[in-house]
Order: sequence, then structure tokens, then C-alpha cells
Amino acid sequence: MMNFRHLLYDYLVSVGLSDTSAKYLNMLLLSIVLLILVFIIDYVIRKVLVNAFNAFAFRSKSNFDNILVKNKVPRNIAHIIPLLIAIEFIPIVFSDFDYIENIIEKGLKVFGIILTLWVVRSVLNTLKDYLKTVDRFKDKPIDSYIQVFMIFAWVIGLFSSFAIVSGISFWRFVTTLGAASAVIILVFRDTIMGFVASIQVSINDMVRIGDWITFEKYGADGDVTEINLATVKVQNFDKTITTIPTYALISDSFKNWRGMSQSGGRRIKRSIILKATSIKYLTNDNIEKLKHIESITTYLSQRQKDINISNTEKNIDKSVLINGRNMTNIGVYRKYLQTYVEQHSAVNKDMTIMVRQLGPTAQGLPLEIYCFSSDKRWENYEYIMSDIFDHALAAVPYFDLEIYELSAGIID
Repeated sequence: MMNFRHLLYDYLVSVGLSDTSAKYLNMLLLSIVLLILVFIIDYVIRKVLVNAFNAFAFRSKSNFDNILVKNKVPRNIAHIIPLLIAIEFIPIVFSDFDYIENIIEKGLKVFGIILTLWVVRSVLNTLKDYLKTVDRFKDKPIDSYIQVFMIFAWVIGLFSSFAIVSGISFWRFVTTLGAASAVIILVFRDTIMGFVASIQVSINDMVRIGDWITFEKYGADGDVTEINLATVKVQNFDKTITTIPTYALISDSFKNWRGMSQSGGRRIKRSIILKATSIKYLTNDNIEKLKHIESITTYLSQRQKDINISNTEKNIDKSVLINGRNMTNIGVYRKYLQTYVEQHSAVNKDMTIMVRQLGPTAQGLPLEIYCFSSDKRWENYEYIMSDIFDHALAAVPYFDLEIYELSAGIID
């Protein structure tokens, strides 16, 4: 290239150009030649490298190389060699113009820093996409760590670029910025808080991608789809997207339903409110009538026998029904519901099953069913719960009980 420059210069002088004109035209022609050469080399290397990666990815069983190609890693790497060639030949092309050589050389070095950051980013994106295909890392906040690394990389790249342009050494430039550290911390406050929060979230295993969370403060109720440095994305069940600041996960209270998802069932906890005035003692005739309900026939017979023996031994006057021991319609109904829920095919028998009374209210007496459905999927869970309460509500009249309803007169 050096010999070609001299030959071209001698030729331009020989055709009658002045020394200055010959130098300018020589520089211009050599710049065009170098530019064309760099573009040709870049095109050839890019084609060869990309085709080689595609061929290797096609034969390979791993999908990592496919993701490398998808994120343009070979394409970005291919630009490095032409850049090095350009930097190598710039002093020759602009040997007579030190000022222009200095500017272009600095510009190419800055571009080299940017190109390096592009390569690093594409490699990290490849790593992120690959780890998301690995079961162990699917629910980890990989995005947060990559974003933190890239922020530091861009900051170092920015400082290096300023150092190159200004001619100051990198460490001296960084030291000079030490006085402005308070401003830098203020500018990157949310980023720093998000970084600390994402580490705590990961270490304490508070939230994973795929978890169902409820965050009332931000109106979020759905599945976590992404955890990055600044925000957590939640796809709500109505298909809307809610973004939550990452640091809010450690500063505010939210509900994570992962424990329910990993357990053996999903909790059913709902009450039927019965009219207090419909609650009464059962007579023998009432009991005989209820014995036709097969699931509690044995219970009623045994219970009636025990009560009669107890009342006889104590010489209880049963001419008044309140005396001694008695069965009530709400007690028998509660036992019936307990038996029904225990026998329900969709209820997990290994988890708590309970039918209990809650404290009386102005509306009546709540009778709560507490159990866990074996199927945790939302649609099926709602169906199972509805099926149980359909039956429970329809069974109320058989026990001479009434469900509380607000009368039309009170509404008016």
C-alpha cells in the first residue's frame, strides 16, 4: 500500500499537478480504494462466516448455535477484521495529513468500541435466549443481570470513547469523574435500586417468571412474564399488561400464589348464610324423615341412640324439647355437608376438609365450607366450587333451613 501511494503520487506530479494538489488527490483516491477494499472484505467475510455458522447450526443437535445466528453474532464479529484493516492502513493513506489522520483514527477506534459492545450484547442476548430454554433457568431473572452488565459495559465504553476523543488516559478520565459520582448515583438511582431488588428477589426466590402474583397497589393480578432491571411485567387474566417497579417487590406487600400451585390443591373457602330464625331442634319425626338421606342415615341412627341413652340415664323430661341432649337441623346439615365434601371426587382428601360455623352476623349465621380442589386450574377450580355450592344450596330446604336474602322492601 505504501509503494502504491508513492507510485500514485509520482504519477500525479508527472501529469502536471502541483505538490499540494497531488497530495490531496492522492489522499482522495487512496481513501476511495481503501473504502472499496474494506467493503469488499467485510462482505466476503460476513458471507463466509454467516454461511459457515448456518451450516454448523444445521448439523448441530444443540440450539445454542441457532440462537447465535438469530442474534447476529457471526454478522457482528465479521465487521471486526475490516475495521482492523482500516485502522492499519489509515496512517498510510493520510500520511501527509496528520490532522485528518488523527480524527479518522480516533473515529475508527470509537467505532471499534461500539462494535465490541454490539458483539458483547448479541452474545449476552444469545445466552439469555438459550438459558430461557433450560428448565433450571426459565424462571430466573436473567434479563436483570444482563442489563446490569450491559449498563456497566456501556458506561466503560462511553468513558473509553471520551478518553480517546479528548486524548486523556482512561484512568485519569475516570478519576476526574469521581467528583461527579453523586450526580451519577442520582441519575442512575432507579437502576441501582432495581439492580439491588432483582438480586434480592432472585436470592430469596420471591418471584419467578410464570408465577401468579396479586399486587393490589399496581392493579396486577396475573402471571409474571418478564423480570428485568427496572420493571416486572405481569399479564393479567383479562390479558392486559401491568408493569411494576422491580424494587416494589421488596418495599411493598404482594401475594404470590406459587405455594398454592405447588401444593396438592387450591383452597375453597366460601360461606352460606342461613336465617337464624330457621334454626331449630329436631323431633323424632324430623329425624326419621332425615334418615332417608343415605349419606347420614348411619350417623343419625347412632347419634339418636347415644342421645336417647344419655337422656334416659339422666331422667330428662323430654316433654319440653329443649331439655337434655338434642340434635338441631343446622348441626345435621353441617354433618351432611362435611360428608358430602369428603366424598366429592374433585376434593383433595389429603388436605384440610372442614365445614364450620362462623360468628353470627346481622344477616344470619354463616356456614363455611373449607377444603381444597385437586384441580388447580382456574376454570376447573371455579367449576368444582360451583358444583359443591350448587348442591349445598339445593340441600338447605331438606333440613327445614332457610337462606338469608335481602327482601325487596328493604332494598326499596
